[in-house]
Amino acid sequence: MAKYTIGVDFGTESGRALLVDVADGREVATYVHPYANGVIDEKLPGTEIRLEPDWALQDPNDYLETFKHAIPAVLRASGVDPADVIGLGIDFTACTMLPTKADGTPLCFLSKWRNQPHAWVKLWKHHAAQPEANKLNEIARAGGFAFLNRYGGKISSEWFVPKAWQILNEAPAVYAAADRLIEAADWVVWQLTGVETRNLTTAGYKGIWSKREGFPPDAFFRALDPRLEHFVDEKLSRRISELGQNAGGLTAQAAAWTGLRPGTAVAVANVDAHVAVPAATVVEPGRMVIIMGTSNCHMVLGTQERLVPGMCGYVEDGIIPGFFGYEAGQSCVGDHFAWFTENCVPAAYEREAAARGISIHQLLEERAAALKPGESGLLALDWWNGNRSVLVDVDLTGLLIGATLATKPEEIYRALIEATAYGTRIIIETFQNNGVPVHQIVATGGLPDRNKLLMQIYADVTGRPIVIAGTHQGGALGSAMHGAVAAGKAAGGYDTIVKATKQMASLRDESYTPNPAATAIYDRLFAEYVTLHDYFGRGANDVMKRLKGLKAEVRGVRG
Repeated sequence: MAKYTIGVDFGTESGRALLVDVADGREVATYVHPYANGVIDEKLPGTEIRLEPDWALQDPNDYLETFKHAIPAVLRASGVDPADVIGLGIDFTACTMLPTKADGTPLCFLSKWRNQPHAWVKLWKHHAAQPEANKLNEIARAGGFAFLNRYGGKISSEWFVPKAWQILNEAPAVYAAADRLIEAADWVVWQLTGVETRNLTTAGYKGIWSKREGFPPDAFFRALDPRLEHFVDEKLSRRISELGQNAGGLTAQAAAWTGLRPGTAVAVANVDAHVAVPAATVVEPGRMVIIMGTSNCHMVLGTQERLVPGMCGYVEDGIIPGFFGYEAGQSCVGDHFAWFTENCVPAAYEREAAARGISIHQLLEERAAALKPGESGLLALDWWNGNRSVLVDVDLTGLLIGATLATKPEEIYRALIEATAYGTRIIIETFQNNGVPVHQIVATGGLPDRNKLLMQIYADVTGRPIVIAGTHQGGALGSAMHGAVAAGKAAGGYDTIVKATKQMASLRDESYTPNPAATAIYDRLFAEYVTLHDYFGRGANDVMKRLKGLKAEVRGVRG
């Protein structure tokens, strides 16, 4: 009798459920549930309460609705008997966090706190805690706290502690009312199982925790703010669960939501990028997985601890047990191209795309593909949403140089693609130069399916071959694979994620090989990119920050 697992991938705009055959990873049925409130970055739902710049919130009810709609949908579409579904896994964007009561009720569900922005979920790309991140890094460096080394020298405003500290600073009543501050990944598993767990990946990469040292000492949190001295014990948990572990069985309520059987094994939560690594067949060092979509996440395994400047962090057992999992990333990739098509494309291009029955992205890709590397005379910096790696600075902004009155939209579009490829090359070379080798790229996510030009440019710019993961939905498949591990071999699953990977993950025949002539031109352009990268990004000219500060000053908002 065939056995199945379900992976639920919680993204930025929607949640996806995928039902998978445990024997071979065959993807049987999938369903995407769009979030009703999406990304909340202008005003709170149902109110006129406006949010300041750099805010990005979500509604946790959208996550529950994903369970209620997406899982029943894949069961209906597949005809699979719920009794044959042995496990369930989830992955999430991170750091995405929220305040709750002791029983897991989000504060934003309570009428008392509904109109308080800090009571809602802070999405991964909530960057308004940059002042807290700056202070945290300054205090950690001055105090000689060595944990900064694990994160390339900086803690990002996207991460857990700066976001929690922002709540305390700006809404102390919300902070006091919150019995728990928790990653959304762990919160949804709590809702499924009735058991609060904290996963190793978000704790390690986003929460300043390590397997060997735990959280920073209370003295560090006291140095940040005396009110934070007992932050870990008051708001978090020191019990951290390993990946693939069974977090608990579905409660009767969760079974009613999903149509699955009560007691079905639920895996400890994971992060969307990290869980996609085994789904891309990677369980060994030297092969970098790039999850390419709204943003890029770069994941690579190592056998030794290496300090890599500007990386997002490394965590022992954080991706695959037995290895150090290294992470870097770019905050603006798919968002980069979407911004351009929504704001900068002439009506004539829109009309042509509509007349031909193709998207504006397809039209721009087609026209951009006809250009040679360097032909446009353009160069861009890919910081429209700040820089995650290797500068770790959300106050950096975008740049386009070389434009003239003859510049065409497709030339800018190609320059923006190339900029993201240069950003990836900076990351790869930083890893390489610090003892973490990268020989091959395995791409997954939405962009490899939609933009072949982008993939060839990445191969040409990085000078490395790129292969494509067999799945179109690495997060959901990886979660389903961890669901099979949580169920265990006795139930028809697997004892380890490595064994699950050998049976359930695959690569496509499609691949991209660097074109030597194109790479030679891109080497020259990359040298110019590095000059601009260092000039604007390493303090020689902070004009981007001054302009951003002036904007905040004129608008009268918090700086």
